[in-house]
Amino acid sequence: MPMPVPMSAKIPQSLLLSLLLCAAALLAACSQPGPVGAPPSDSATDVPAANATNGDSPDGDSEPQPVVTWYYYDQDNTDPEANERVGNAYLARAIPQFNADHAGQYTWVNVPRDYNLSLDLVTAVQNNGEIPDVMRMSINNMPTFIRNNTVQDLTDFVMNSEWAADLNPTALEACRGPDGDIYCIPLSASPYVVFYWTDYFPNGFPTTPAALLEAAADLQDEDIYALTYWGSTALDGEGTGRYYYQVIRSFGGSYDDGAGNMQLDTPENIAAIEFMRAIVAGGYSPEAVFMGNFEEEDAFKRSLAAAFPTGYFSAYLYLNPLTAPDGTEYATVSSQDMEAAVDAGDIAIAPFVAPPDQMPGCHTDYFGFVIPNGAPNRDGAEAYINWIMEPANQIEWVLQAGGGAPVSQALRTQEAFQTPFFQQGLAAAERSDCAPWFGSLLRIPEAKRIISNVFFDLVRGDATQDIAQALQRAEDEYNALP
Repeated sequence: MPMPVPMSAKIPQSLLLSLLLCAAALLAACSQPGPVGAPPSDSATDVPAANATNGDSPDGDSEPQPVVTWYYYDQDNTDPEANERVGNAYLARAIPQFNADHAGQYTWVNVPRDYNLSLDLVTAVQNNGEIPDVMRMSINNMPTFIRNNTVQDLTDFVMNSEWAADLNPTALEACRGPDGDIYCIPLSASPYVVFYWTDYFPNGFPTTPAALLEAAADLQDEDIYALTYWGSTALDGEGTGRYYYQVIRSFGGSYDDGAGNMQLDTPENIAAIEFMRAIVAGGYSPEAVFMGNFEEEDAFKRSLAAAFPTGYFSAYLYLNPLTAPDGTEYATVSSQDMEAAVDAGDIAIAPFVAPPDQMPGCHTDYFGFVIPNGAPNRDGAEAYINWIMEPANQIEWVLQAGGGAPVSQALRTQEAFQTPFFQQGLAAAERSDCAPWFGSLLRIPEAKRIISNVFFDLVRGDATQDIAQALQRAEDEYNALP
């Protein structure tokens, strides 16, 4: 090992400068991180280092930086029967267009993920794993992201953008953390309303629980279920927002006390559970509602169930193909199937039922983007988001990748959103009490699990047990979490 040069040694100034420059270059080379979010080495797609600078390649050409995204869509999956076929096809079209528009500057690299991508992101950030530059988010993810310091503050980027002033204020407010900073960018809104076959409800969907139970008995005589819904505990309690919240909110209930504590044992929630029990006891919904794996959708798609309270994005992107009660088929297996059925008048959209003194309940989800902490290419992420926010690109994203209605107020006046499907959906949401289901709760994974388990048990498990006692045990379990 070479001996260190004594401090008293005389080094020519030119030599000292050369040594310092060489040391700096060596240090920079050693500290350069490797590729982030890249596919395995045997992938057909080679991904350049995600933090490479936009300099010149050895042959003098500009080398584009990758912008790595996480979606649960796969641009390489061309299976027309794939569950995410609409989103898959969107990415296959949009990626080449982004790359062409940013030739020599950025390359969009999507890494397909499964439905656990949100919790996977938390783990990746906490463990310095592979982190994307941008991820498609649901508003349900945000309390978990903020609590675990998973995503970056986007306040300056948003407020200095050309598109921020046009965003619906309620949607943008949902992206703020407790500190008032903005941590996500909402693009589409998905209220949870009711889709129903008009042949079964020729006078419109019932407006009260009593009227729905009466109509359900009449439909049962025709061997038709009144409604199907997500009543299972699947996907770690997804039914908490997809169905149970619609019902309890319609009865004036909620899951929290407004101060971060779970509050379930209330007269309003008890009344809602009694109504749900009546639906099950009467045989007015198929057993598939409690099976998971999206089994509840089939009865509505084949018009064996008259109504489906669900999210706007779910109905638009996933309820296909469709067969109407008179045998009419909407079978292109695309998002246009639902829109065509509503436009034709075979399906209509309405708020959920509510007692006479209450407003129908409605969980609202927002979909958009976050930039994670540790994202290698913040500039590329911002360029990607700005590109998506261009009106034509944003319309396509909302229709095919987000689902729901645009958060952009100007976009709602565009021709694409003037169809009966969008007009009826927005009208139903405006007549409902719409808000994210979690309220002030911050432990989203735990809350979903606890709430869905107790509601499932009360409605489907043991319908003889005391409702108040079970709800009290559930809220105590959550509130005791450290």
